[in-house]
Parts: sequence; structure tokens; C-alpha cells
Amino acid sequence: MRCPFCEHTESRVLESRSTESGQSVRRRRQCLNCQRRFTTYERIEFVPMIAIKRDGKRESFDRSKLLRGIVRACEKTAIAPERLEAIVDDIELRLHQRTKREIHTSEIGEIVLDSLKDLSEVAYVRFASVYQQFQGVRDFVEALDRLRESRPDDPLDESLDEPQDVSPETAPNCAIST
Repeated sequence: MRCPFCEHTESRVLESRSTESGQSVRRRRQCLNCQRRFTTYERIEFVPMIAIKRDGKRESFDRSKLLRGIVRACEKTAIAPERLEAIVDDIELRLHQRTKREIHTSEIGEIVLDSLKDLSEVAYVRFASVYQQFQGVRDFVEALDRLRESRPDDPLDESLDEPQDVSPETAPNCAIST
């Protein structure tokens, strides 16, 4: 392992531990030349997967691209970065468990939407708007309807269906001037 500071090729392992997902090993190392410490990760190398894009082009599956898209959808939400990493780990594992080595990006997008549906409604709609290339408000409404249909027991949905009687007398924090 090459030291990132002095590029010396010899180091010693101070500590090794498995990551939470169990898919990689985290090693804390110390360079034998400059004595500085650094962390490395070892991952199982899978047979490369090919993502087939909308236009038919093929490219290698890129985990970091997937993570960037999910992070962008989850911006300004209270979702911890570790949780997002775990989602990407899960998606990647599911993809590698398939027998096919080629997968359409539309399938990847559906898996992401399925993961985001239970995590954050806002992130779900944000990701869907980019992935499904929303053109207008109607597309947003359709996505929200699909989300509502997938959550039949949500009490908030029932209250949205009932007409609300909002008059100046019943509305909270309204000032009436005469």
C-alpha cells in the first residue's frame, strides 16, 4: 500500500475492522517511512456491471454517480450521510446479485425510487423529477399521487381529501379588520 503523503510502499496495519454493511474492511495504517497514519478500505471486487442509458449507450456502472444523485435529492433534509451510503450499498448489492451484468438505468432509477419512498417524500419527488424528466406541474402531481397510493394508511392523506372550512372566523392567527 502506497503512503498518500510520501508515497513509500511499506506500511503497517494498526487496526482492522469490518464496515457496518460487512462489504468492506477498514484498515488504519502507519507509513514506515514518514510515520503518518492513513485509512484504507478493501472491497470485494465484483464482475463489472454495464449501465445501459436511455439513448442506448453503454457505460460502466458508477457507484459514485449513484451516490451523487441520491445526495442531491436528499439535500437539506435531516438524512445522515451514513444512511445514504447504506442505501447505495444496498442498491449496489442488489444489482450485483443479479445474473445479468447489463442493467438499464431505468431499472436502477426504479430501485432508487423504491428506496427513497420510505426514507423521505421530498427526496423521492426530487429524484423522480430528474430521473423521470418532469416537464410540468402535472408530472409532479402524478408522482405525488403514486406516492400517496403506496401509503394507504397515512392519516395525513385522509385529512387532505376532506374539504377544509377556512373562514376568517375559524382560521388561526387571522386578523379581521372592519
